[in-house]
Amino acid sequence: MAHDPLARISRQAHVGVGVSIGPFCVIEPGASIGDRCQIAAHVTIKSGVTLGSDNVVEEGAVLGGRPQHLNRIENPGPVVIGDRNVLREHVTIHQAMHADGETRIGSECLLMVGAHVAHDCLIGDNVVLTNNVLLAGHVQVGDRAYLGGGSAVHQFCRVGRIAMVGGLARVAQDVPPFVMIDGDSSLLVGLNRIGLKRAGVSPEEVKRIKEAYRLYYRSGLGFDERTELLGERFRTGAAAEFGDFFRGGSRGFVRERRAPASVAIRPIHDAVAERQTPDEVAPAIKRAG
Repeated sequence: MAHDPLARISRQAHVGVGVSIGPFCVIEPGASIGDRCQIAAHVTIKSGVTLGSDNVVEEGAVLGGRPQHLNRIENPGPVVIGDRNVLREHVTIHQAMHADGETRIGSECLLMVGAHVAHDCLIGDNVVLTNNVLLAGHVQVGDRAYLGGGSAVHQFCRVGRIAMVGGLARVAQDVPPFVMIDGDSSLLVGLNRIGLKRAGVSPEEVKRIKEAYRLYYRSGLGFDERTELLGERFRTGAAAEFGDFFRGGSRGFVRERRAPASVAIRPIHDAVAERQTPDEVAPAIKRAG
């Protein structure tokens, strides 16, 4: 174990083989750090945190803070973090609300500067939370999901596997797997085709996912009928996973963004080109809507 003499490491903490700990770190009693982790300066790892092996934690991160709640939490649950994650500067990850719960981060995730994971969140593997992403309590994020900078997810929401959420999006309902959310409108704008390709999903399976997507979002059927048809038509594979997603959750589901009605620009352009007066241009604007 190589650690800076200015680090404060409890004798009741477990520190694995080959761990590097920088100056001014605080490792509390009951914390556990796996082998070959690199802990930069000014990191706090609090009691109840289990950190797997080969993780990198950058300056100012706080792992295992108490849940942010109006009620005082007497017996918070643990924080469990997998292997080969990178937690950048000032990442915060909070304990679970109760001793029988947990806040869990999978393996091979990247949490960029200032990302916040609240109490009882469950984060899968290969997840990317970019700068200043905010996850409220009890949020679930599936494997290979990507959340853009400054996006915020409401408590109890789910973000499905291989979903992509645009920067500054306000996610207040569940995001199905394999889709993209526009950061401006916070609405669904189609499948995450690049993410599916990178995840090794076959073109045939992508086609089936597209069929399931169209059935749910564009068939015009009621919710119960749509979910029933998804279960009947797609029983295996990723398309079945897409359909099964709509059978769970408590927040409802993100709506699809529809293209706005086309605007007739040509009459306005012609009127301006002819240098007509405002009174003469007004009818063209009215016709264009």
